[in-house]
Amino acid sequence: MTHDRPLAMVTGGSSGIGLELARELAGRGHDVAISGQSGRVHDSAKELEALGVDAYPFQADASTYDGVEAFWTFVADLGRPVEVACLNVGIGVGGAGFADTDLADEFRMIAINCTGLVHTAKRVTHAMLAQGRGRILIVSSISASTPTPYETVYGPTKAFGFSFAESLREELRGSGITVTALLPGATDSEFHANAGMGNTRFGDNSWKNDKRLVGRQGIDALFAGDDHVVGGDEATKQAFLDNRATSEPEKAARQGAQARPAG
Repeated sequence: MTHDRPLAMVTGGSSGIGLELARELAGRGHDVAISGQSGRVHDSAKELEALGVDAYPFQADASTYDGVEAFWTFVADLGRPVEVACLNVGIGVGGAGFADTDLADEFRMIAINCTGLVHTAKRVTHAMLAQGRGRILIVSSISASTPTPYETVYGPTKAFGFSFAESLREELRGSGITVTALLPGATDSEFHANAGMGNTRFGDNSWKNDKRLVGRQGIDALFAGDDHVVGGDEATKQAFLDNRATSEPEKAARQGAQARPAG
């Protein structure tokens, strides 16, 4: 069977920024394979198919080797070149100080945000090198540019993702493969609620960036071949620039005041 549309894959594509990335790709004529941990991924695939493309949902636990490998095998078994890979899956753990958070939760976050990222990127890189082309988007966070008290492990996992994207981009220069990092600011998704931060400033979505805007900015940057893009409004972009010019203790104090649980 021949396919007229290019194939993209989006990890964590069943909700939030991941679903918006998938929508953007579908709107630009890509069939999309998406992964998600819950059955919601199948409903999201139906939403994407309503845009006139084929969508391939896969439910798996991204915190495990087998879950990550199973999604890649699912995509590879489609028998089509992967033209775009958005490595988006990620979770947070916050809402309490490091002494009070659960170690198992933090190990799971590291497995998803770091280990799973490397695992998927390894498979995607090999496949794209074999075909001589491709575009990779790695979703990090503006948290990569600051200490993150009360999300003490989350921020370092996102700093890892940003540095990883920059390093891989340079290695693949001239190969026909581009790597772009997306660094969203606070976004109106379920992320902070799921991270246990509902009783902090980040529990209120009313002031956050529109996830549709962030998704569009990410895909625009991907197709432009940009090094990285900050996802959000002008204030968010300025905050990233300010972070780069501010001392680590100052940033830690500011972030701690925003993320510290109420009461």
